[in-house]
Amino acid sequence: MAEITDFLDDFDSEPGYLDYARIGPLSRVALEEQRVSIEALGRARFGGLDTFDAQDERMRTAVSALTGFEPSHIVAQPNTSMGLMHTMFGITGGVLLSPADFPSLPFAAVRAAESMHALTPTWLDTDGGRVTPHAIKEQLTPAITAVAVSLVDSRTGYLADIEGIRQVIGDRLLIVDAIQGFTVVDAPFEVADVLVSGGRKWARAGWGTGFMALSDNALEHLVPVISGYTGTDEHLPWDSVPPPAHAAKAFSVANPDPAAEARFAAALEHVASVGVSAISAAVTSRVSEVIELADEFGVAIASSRAENERAGIVVLDPPDDQVSLVVAALHNHGVTATVRQNQIRLSVHAGTTEDTLGMLRDALVSFQTAVAY
Repeated sequence: MAEITDFLDDFDSEPGYLDYARIGPLSRVALEEQRVSIEALGRARFGGLDTFDAQDERMRTAVSALTGFEPSHIVAQPNTSMGLMHTMFGITGGVLLSPADFPSLPFAAVRAAESMHALTPTWLDTDGGRVTPHAIKEQLTPAITAVAVSLVDSRTGYLADIEGIRQVIGDRLLIVDAIQGFTVVDAPFEVADVLVSGGRKWARAGWGTGFMALSDNALEHLVPVISGYTGTDEHLPWDSVPPPAHAAKAFSVANPDPAAEARFAAALEHVASVGVSAISAAVTSRVSEVIELADEFGVAIASSRAENERAGIVVLDPPDDQVSLVVAALHNHGVTATVRQNQIRLSVHAGTTEDTLGMLRDALVSFQTAVAY
């Protein structure tokens, strides 16, 4: 394994960036892959474009190393939302999920229900948006054939116990939207039947990157409703329309973007070289420092303080009449964050620097001064 310092050296974002849950600035290895791809495509030398043909297998192998799914059970997706659409359109029966989840999940479920009339969304009552094994167990019925959950909730920062959820749902399909934790949470992904994520946030691989991984159980029960010519067992099916393959590639419509796959693969290979557990430990340490800063300056926190219930997100929850003061202080000190519903979401990565935490401290000093006056 490489040292964690090798991974930290791969960060090149400006100090003050605390918004990885929205978009992760490209890592250096991803930027280098993009440069190589652009040069190859721009020059198109004889044989020079052949390298693009290898990127799909490379990406699937890189995802496999971090998730435990076989490469043949993984298919590229342009983003998380498309993978969730494929999933929901392929399900028959009731799907238990939270209406408070990030819109990708409920939208996919409702659109599939409206179009296919085969899926029935069942809305889970949650504890402030937190999807827990207990809440799921209390609301399971025989009509539920699948349960869908975000690994990390984008608003609360809550880290779901997907292993506990698997234990309570039995052999029902478990669908996990992993984008807010993939590459920074050392999760037991093998318990999922459908695992979907993109690479534009914590993986820092940019837009157009993502995957969908399926268990044998998922391949047996999901119908590939939207399946293109790349989703068959024939390489190029001229003059006929063969059925979808009984494999993950059935959930594809056309050839993926090889440059995006190269960026994604490079980013994941670098993560694997260090180990997710080491990255997760570094994120945990930085999150604790942010929580300590918030406590020092009397800013309430809505996200969990328990290490087993959090990933890289800290949600500040000042009184409504003080939100604008916090936002102004962050802006004036060059701190990038997300503001939603009168809460401020700070998202911290392993590469978050002391300079960035110093800028956050300065902003909170300014906020406290403004409140005092």
